[in-house]
Amino acid sequence: MELLDVATLSYNPLFLSLIILFSLLTWLKLVNKKKLNLPPSPPKLPIIGNVHQLGKLTHRSLRDISSNYGSLLLLQLGCNRTLLVSSADMIREIVKNHDVVFSDRPNTIAMDILLYGCTGLGFGPYGEYWRRVKKMSVVELFSHQRVQSFQFVRDEEVEVLVNKIHRACLGGVESIDLSEMIMSVSSNIASRCVLSHKSDNEDGCSKFGQLGKRILILLTSFCIGDMFPYLKWLDSVTGLIPRLKALSTEFDAFLDQVIEEHAEENHKNDFVSIIMQLQKDGMFEIDRDKIKATLLDIFIGGTETSTTTTEWMMSELLKHPHVMKKVQQEVRDVVGNKSKVDMEDISKMEYLRCVLKETFRLHPPAVFCPRKTSATAKLGGYDIPSDTRVMINIWAIQRDPKWWENPEEFIPERFEKSSIDFKGEYFHFIPFGFGRRRCPGIPFGVASIEYMMANLLCWFDWKLPAGEIAENLDMTETFGFTVTKKTPLHVLPTSRLSL
Repeated sequence: MELLDVATLSYNPLFLSLIILFSLLTWLKLVNKKKLNLPPSPPKLPIIGNVHQLGKLTHRSLRDISSNYGSLLLLQLGCNRTLLVSSADMIREIVKNHDVVFSDRPNTIAMDILLYGCTGLGFGPYGEYWRRVKKMSVVELFSHQRVQSFQFVRDEEVEVLVNKIHRACLGGVESIDLSEMIMSVSSNIASRCVLSHKSDNEDGCSKFGQLGKRILILLTSFCIGDMFPYLKWLDSVTGLIPRLKALSTEFDAFLDQVIEEHAEENHKNDFVSIIMQLQKDGMFEIDRDKIKATLLDIFIGGTETSTTTTEWMMSELLKHPHVMKKVQQEVRDVVGNKSKVDMEDISKMEYLRCVLKETFRLHPPAVFCPRKTSATAKLGGYDIPSDTRVMINIWAIQRDPKWWENPEEFIPERFEKSSIDFKGEYFHFIPFGFGRRRCPGIPFGVASIEYMMANLLCWFDWKLPAGEIAENLDMTETFGFTVTKKTPLHVLPTSRLSL
């Protein structure tokens, strides 16, 4: 085939028409872009934009930026246009007028590789399939009846924890690493409910637990390609992409084995069996990779949030001995002379629920609620373009002095005789998100946290190791998949079981 001469082509009427049309469309796009009333932006640098302003504790850095420039800001993070929302009023407007538009999720390179293209419940894009997964999760996985059916798992795992701490007390230890113990229990509860396997065996060599920990670490890895797509090749040069793919392959083989085992043993009562039975009965169309993505989302959410919240809750109680004394008295009064804490007891512990709410307020399981716009929208009087990434700073909203008196202080009493709850209906208190994308696993996570804390408070007295002062307890944060306590919580328990 002969190549067309450029000069000859330039005289072609169709070609000239296409050039004029393309130029007109480009001009109109530029004109419309200029007309957009975009939110204000803090000063930025060439190429990197506002990346340098993120800081090591991003939630705190962005709260400071919002304090200086406004609660609705447009940031440029590398190549990503990002809307920063730090106001409960803006959340209310989103839910009221633009919930669907703001219900999509951005993803990262690490998430795309490790989480099966982000096809699960937590990180999947908003659409018909996601709505079906959400409905299935709410009805079949996280209903009150289903959560209660797993109480035997919580009973057994918390009993192991209590016995382990009791033995440490009898052994006269100077302190125990409570952070590590909480992590083990939360991981075991989540993994047994998901696939009937313990996360940590007695020898600590459970493959599921080890793989889960590695995934949590790599999910928060910084990928250059996330902010600068044209430099994505550097992530391969640094070895990050090969590490992500290797871990994905290893975990995929493990989940394949688990699913094959469940196909042969259909008597198991866990999330894998429930989903596979729904698939078999034709009630839910889902392929194997999407089953794995959903299971992985549940495990990550169920383990990390429960661990982080329980650790912060105990830390705040140790830092505030008067609150510790008050909540312990309630727990012990409710349990009385019984040898076991049961779920009916938990429902009567009103101050314990206040302590939990205040922990969620100061230390939300996820400090940011990531979203992405699927269409243009008008928010706070500004134009928000389609395909804009959105960072909702939950941490900043829940410390906003407009809504909270003494917002930096740990005061559980603020929730006494208050109807404020954490189910997404009060937009200044959204530790689990809001709207359509609100976390459906709240009942599952809260049941584990409350039951574990009730047992820890009932059967043991707690203090810091010798020489440490409660008011000086290190509460330094580390930013990651969740914001965790930087230094593990080492404490000295005294057992009441032998009294």
